[in-house]
Parts: sequence; structure tokens; C-alpha cells
Amino acid sequence: MGYVDREKLLDKSEGSVYKLVNLAAKRALEVAEGQPKLVDVNAALKPSTIALYEISAGKVESKRLKGKG
Repeated sequence: MGYVDREKLLDKSEGSVYKLVNLAAKRALEVAEGQPKLVDVNAALKPSTIALYEISAGKVESKRLKGKG
């Protein structure tokens, strides 16, 4: 796999870099702990890179929480 476009990643995280970083960090931790990869990538890639590929492919999404009021 090649380069993951930052704009594509931001579209997947509602345009928020903060949400993107949190989503990628949480998913990378899951991958590092042994959860199966959701995309076909080289096994030598770091969990954080795998998480970004999964987000880019639309396999991992953030949950929207409903606000009070």
C-alpha cells in the first residue's frame, strides 16, 4: 500500500485532527494487543500505520455521541 492522503483521513473523522488522532491511537492499541487487522497489509507495518490504513478504507469509524439538550 502507498501513501494515505491526509484529506481523506480528515473526511473520515469529521474534519477534526483531534478525533483522527484519538481514533487512530485507540485502534492501534487494539491491533498491538492482537485484534485482527481489518485490511490486507504487510505484517511488518507498525500498528499506528495499520490503523490509518483501516480508517482510510472506512473499516474503522468514530462513534457520534448525542449531546444533551
